[in-house]
Amino acid sequence: MSATTNTVYTDFSGWIDPPADVRPPLRENLTCSVAVIGGGLAGMATALRLAEHGVDTILLEAAFCGHGAGSRNAGQLASAPGGDIQLLDMLYRKQMPAIVRLTENAAAHVEGLIATRGIDCDYEATGNVFAAVSRGQLGRTRRIAKILRTAGAEVEEGNARELGIPHGFLGGMREVHGGIMNPGKFLRGLRTAVLGSSARVFEQSKVTDIVRDGCDVVVETPGGVVWAGTVVLATNAYAGEWDITPKRLSSPMWVTEAETEPIDPERLAALGWTSRAGLVTQHNIMENYRLTARNTIVFGVRKIERAVEYPLPERTPDPSVVAELTEAFARRFPTLADVAVARAWGGWIGITSSWLPVAGTTGGNVYYSLACNGHGLAQAPYIGALIADRIATGTMPEDLRTVWTEQPRFGRAVGLIMGRLGVRAAWALDRFNDALNGSKRIARRRYAHATAADTESPRELDVRSGEHR
Repeated sequence: MSATTNTVYTDFSGWIDPPADVRPPLRENLTCSVAVIGGGLAGMATALRLAEHGVDTILLEAAFCGHGAGSRNAGQLASAPGGDIQLLDMLYRKQMPAIVRLTENAAAHVEGLIATRGIDCDYEATGNVFAAVSRGQLGRTRRIAKILRTAGAEVEEGNARELGIPHGFLGGMREVHGGIMNPGKFLRGLRTAVLGSSARVFEQSKVTDIVRDGCDVVVETPGGVVWAGTVVLATNAYAGEWDITPKRLSSPMWVTEAETEPIDPERLAALGWTSRAGLVTQHNIMENYRLTARNTIVFGVRKIERAVEYPLPERTPDPSVVAELTEAFARRFPTLADVAVARAWGGWIGITSSWLPVAGTTGGNVYYSLACNGHGLAQAPYIGALIADRIATGTMPEDLRTVWTEQPRFGRAVGLIMGRLGVRAAWALDRFNDALNGSKRIARRRYAHATAADTESPRELDVRSGEHR
């Protein structure tokens, strides 16, 4: 029987069930100072901070707050920039210290939200590891570590044992800040906070259009209309559904995550994953792996799909993609190859043309932001809060200035690199490299030597397993 025979495919998240108290939709015409469109990470953080400032705020969400990508990811709170850091360094070398400051502050901001709001989301401040499955990837992590360290980031390098990551990986680089959480619980905690604030929240209220009417912005839904002095677009990959959105603000990509059945604690302990840090491999399209509080392993991405047009379709994961992810899981964790996959989920995320979070305005009173690029769990709520601060105070926070775009003009870089042919080519190159780099053999050998490693030095094990430090 296949590991995916009994897998449940869901159109929501596998982390948490939908809320039982979904708020009713907008059924009247209202006015407010600020209308926030989208009840995800960015939207809820924006509305919550505006409410704290005493700003009259309405939040509109198409399904229910926390329904989108924020609750569907792997739950890794990253403190480093997303995207290809070597490419970012080539394109934005002078800005890298400011970018790193922003990303580390973003992780700290989310940790502060968890603490001050008392959000129970199984958060563990483990950091996350850029993990190498081959010597080539190990070289890449060393180059990335040098770039980040030069920019002021706190990172650590080491082999698998030194970093406390599973035996099947050679080593890599650890982000000191950040960690892992249940993102569904985190989003649910944010929702509770927003519903308890002065912001007026309307769920089940899909925005059909956003147009200008003199100095105001009119937000239309099937049940009612909102006239607002200012609007904040916080809809991640879905922002392209309205003409008022800047062109090419994001490229929507479908990503997939899966979760194993509960695993015996002794089997998990035998992996050598003592740090419990989240892992991202150094493929062109990453694989992510992380432990959970319910003794499972969540893993995903590896293969992505570019959307063709708007509106984005609602869908469940492709079983063939989940099967490929499961095969990769067995490669990285050969001792767990018999473990079944309990559930799989996925969602649309937004990738920017600069590979960096972006924020700005169009027409002066329509704000937009997109802070995903794979690291939205930290960056989206932070930038949302900074936008709220700018609206409420009229001053520009320094970290927001780092990603601010004076003119809403975005290039085609991702459209070319991350187009449908581009992502297929990246996937094919990853598979070609995996076939040549011996990562499967290395993982099997290192697990076979795991018992011997208890009496050998880390360097001796590395040499026997094919790693040269």
